[in-house]
Formats: sequence, structure tokens, C-alpha cells
Amino acid sequence: MNDSGHGRKSSFGQSMKAVMWSFFGVRKRRDLEADATQLNPLHVIAAALIGAAIFIGVLILIVRVVVG
Repeated sequence: MNDSGHGRKSSFGQSMKAVMWSFFGVRKRRDLEADATQLNPLHVIAAALIGAAIFIGVLILIVRVVVG
């Protein structure tokens, strides 16, 4: 594989940030295109799983506070 400087070079934090913005659905096309070329797919999957777990945890917490 030829790495000409355009490889995936982002950190896990950048992947987490991109996933959180995508949960809200407010991502600029320019940022989306940059993410597609820079983000590591494994980081994105891990960030999505963590984000989903946090979201479910917050929902459960809200339900427990309201019901109980």
C-alpha cells in the first residue's frame, strides 16, 4: 500500500467528535468529506458503540428519575 500522506491520521477523539455530531445530524459537507478520508473505520465503529451506550444509559437514567 502506498501512503502518500493522505492516509488515515486522526485520533480516537476526532472520531468520537465526528460520531457525536452525526448523532445530532448537523455536519457540514466539507467536514463529512474530510472525515471520510481521515477517520479510521475501527475508531468510528468503537466511537459509535460508545456513543450509543451513553445515549441508552442517559435514556434509562431519565426514565428512572421520572418514574421513580
